[in-house]
Amino acid sequence: MPAPTPRIPATASEGPMSYAIFQLARAHRARAAAMLREMDLHPGQELLLMQLLDRDGQTQSELLESVGLDHSTVSKSLRRMQDAGLLIREPAEHDRRVMVVHLTDKGRAMREPLAAMWRALEETSALNLSAQQAESFVRTAYAIADAINSRALPREESE
Repeated sequence: MPAPTPRIPATASEGPMSYAIFQLARAHRARAAAMLREMDLHPGQELLLMQLLDRDGQTQSELLESVGLDHSTVSKSLRRMQDAGLLIREPAEHDRRVMVVHLTDKGRAMREPLAAMWRALEETSALNLSAQQAESFVRTAYAIADAINSRALPREESE
C-alpha cells in the first residue's frame, strides 16, 4: 500500500507539481544512497563509474561535463574512488596539466553490481506503476527537465 501523500505546506501549494518532484527526488536519492552505501560508494560515484564503464580513459573535464556536477564534487569523488582502488588518475601525454581517469580491475568489476543496483532501484521505483505509466513518467520527467533547462536563470541567481 502506498504511503500517504505528505501534507503540502501552504506556500508550496503554489507549485504542487514542483513539491511532488522535490519529494520524489528526496525519496529516490535516499533509497539510492542506502543501496550505494552497501556497495561502499557515495552518491554520485556510481554516475562517474557508469560513464567510465562506457568509455574508460576520459579526462576529468569530460567526466565533469557528462555527469553535470561541479568541479569540486567530481574532484573529491574521484579522489575518494582512487583511494578505494576503483580508478587511477594520471597526467595526459599531450598535456601534463590534464588528468586522465582509468578504471582499475576493481572498478571494472563494479559493472554488474551497479547494473543490479540500478535494476533494483527501478523495480522499487515502479512498484505501483503499470508499464505504460512508467513509460509515460519517463517521457514526462524528461519533458520537465528539458523545460527547466531551457529557461535562463534570473540574473541574481545565475551570478
